[in-house]
Amino acid sequence: MTVSRDLAATPVPWFERVMVALFVVVPFLAVLVAVPFAWGWGVGWRDLAIALVFYLVTGFGITVGYHRHFTHRSFAAPAWLRVAFALAGGMSLQGPVIRWVADHRRHHKYADREGDPHSPWRYGTGVVALAKGLLHAHVGWLFRAERTSRRRFCPDLLEDRPIRLLSHDLAYAPVVLASMALPALAGWATGGSWLTALFWGGLVRVFVQHHVTWSINSICHTFGTAEFAVRDRSRNVSWLAVLSLGESWHNLHHADPTCARHGVLPGQVDPSARLIRLLERRGWATDVRWPQPARLDRLRALT
Repeated sequence: MTVSRDLAATPVPWFERVMVALFVVVPFLAVLVAVPFAWGWGVGWRDLAIALVFYLVTGFGITVGYHRHFTHRSFAAPAWLRVAFALAGGMSLQGPVIRWVADHRRHHKYADREGDPHSPWRYGTGVVALAKGLLHAHVGWLFRAERTSRRRFCPDLLEDRPIRLLSHDLAYAPVVLASMALPALAGWATGGSWLTALFWGGLVRVFVQHHVTWSINSICHTFGTAEFAVRDRSRNVSWLAVLSLGESWHNLHHADPTCARHGVLPGQVDPSARLIRLLERRGWATDVRWPQPARLDRLRALT
């Protein structure tokens, strides 16, 4: 099977490339401003609380929604919760849900081989090649000219009318605005400054979230430990576990992609799995694919 079948026949539109550049560059510039900003005026607890709340809401939108639910179908959810996850994940400014899922399913199909959209081993194993590959895996792949075929990788989501509509560029624009406007509104409503709330809860929060997510593509396919047998170079990186909400237990995830819990060994903190457990207890998450001890033992025995 050739890689070209996984790509759209048309290149990525120019306006989409501009938007990707804005999503990457503007939060980065905000962080550069953050250092003298915090040094001169400080940062209040209100702004940090707003940033944390929106980090968790949009972060779980990616890890539990975009990733474990939509991409790998680790659990089933009612329509209202699926829409909520699509909106929350969208506010992380990582793109509409179907586009994100298509790229990630393609990544699993070709992990660390030709066709993987963001493997750090793309250019080889030498020091210079790996440095180039890490940059590509972390952020460079976002600017590629081709687009992964949604019809090939996401036929199930294209048949889901609400999710298909939310993945349209015109529908995604208000989600992007909400990602910035809601933190500002929260700052104003709680008696603080809407501007500083926008800065910390919007721009800086997006910057941190982007680089944590991208680190799963780059760092977690280069460094770390492997306790389970996989056909690629996915690894566990413990120091990223809390920031990534459990996504950095990447080795098990590639060994058993549909598993709802990624941190399955003692001491492996997985906040996303805890949220799924809470949703299950409320009856909002069903058919949850929790780890099976026999399968885990078999995968560990193969290492």
